[in-house]
Amino acid sequence: MQDHYFTISSTAEGLYKEKGSKFLAFTFPCETVDDVKEKLDGLRKEYYDARHHCYAYILGHAGEETRANDDGEPNHSAGAPILGQIKSKNLTNTLVVVIRYFGGTKLGVSGLINAYKTATAEALEEAEIVKREITETIVLRFPYDEMNAVMKLVKDLDLSIKGQGYDSGCVMTIEVIVSKLEAMTEKLTLLNDLGHTIVIQTNE
Repeated sequence: MQDHYFTISSTAEGLYKEKGSKFLAFTFPCETVDDVKEKLDGLRKEYYDARHHCYAYILGHAGEETRANDDGEPNHSAGAPILGQIKSKNLTNTLVVVIRYFGGTKLGVSGLINAYKTATAEALEEAEIVKREITETIVLRFPYDEMNAVMKLVKDLDLSIKGQGYDSGCVMTIEVIVSKLEAMTEKLTLLNDLGHTIVIQTNE
């Protein structure tokens, strides 16, 4: 099971010039389509006088959602090469927008592909690429006298405790890397078979 992905940690910029045209590339970490729209709206307002705002993005831990937009350029001459560069870096949750100021000379489809590809590559080269773990948040409930068993489970699987509380018993919130979920469930089952009462809290 995939337990990590790669993304960028902050914005970065790139610039490519060809026959008077300028291609300004901007990278953004984004997790949702709403994030994408917000970044696009901001750039369109700031660079309102540019002819094209072409972009591509990949979202989701496994890159489930992708889109490429040519924004008036010939089909597949802008969005596709931008998307290709994001894929070549094995990135997700990443948006790249390339803004073009037309210089008066047409570049042709092959020239445009090269320009958008190069501008994107320049920006991604400046971006810090980071590895993120894919985790799930689990809430455990157990009696006070089960604390030692729970802490041993946490230590054995190198789990991260995010919070603890007490009501009629103990409540512990832990963050589990998805590849360890099965092992954690098996250990809990074994502990409970031995007489412990450690349960995963559900929202049902």
